[in-house]
Amino acid sequence: MTVQEPVAGFAVAVVREDGRWRCSTMDQTVLAGLDASITALRELRSTGAVFGMCNVDDEFFVLIRPVPGGVDLLLSDAAAALDYDIAADVLDLLRIDPPDEDDEEVWPEGNLAILSDLGLPEGELLVIIEEVDLYPDEQLEMIAQRCGFGDDFAKVLEKLEQ
Repeated sequence: MTVQEPVAGFAVAVVREDGRWRCSTMDQTVLAGLDASITALRELRSTGAVFGMCNVDDEFFVLIRPVPGGVDLLLSDAAAALDYDIAADVLDLLRIDPPDEDDEEVWPEGNLAILSDLGLPEGELLVIIEEVDLYPDEQLEMIAQRCGFGDDFAKVLEKLEQ
């Protein structure tokens, strides 16, 4: 069994229940692979929306939303699959081949409508992803603001920085 290097970044679980948002940190080990993230989110059990927001190594982000019979996924940059296991896992689950190593373009893969029922239409999410001057944590903050849990998300990030 090989020991995996820890992956830098953070993962936040977001739950909406009874009209209220709740954000909490997930163990950083979920950044190493998609299965751990999905399992951790499924364990949260809620009657409302549950999804995860992962900032991986300040390079890209992954949105993970368990749904009946599977999981909805969004990877902000498909090229990340060349260097990161969690990104490769996302493409594998989506049955999409990773891009060529020569490809310099940033493009997302997965369900751009993953948060549309929570107030973030796919067109707006695409605009956030295409904002290449922003770091993934800034993009996730914009997503949180647009969905209505920006303050809770900011508090979780503050705690992470301490």
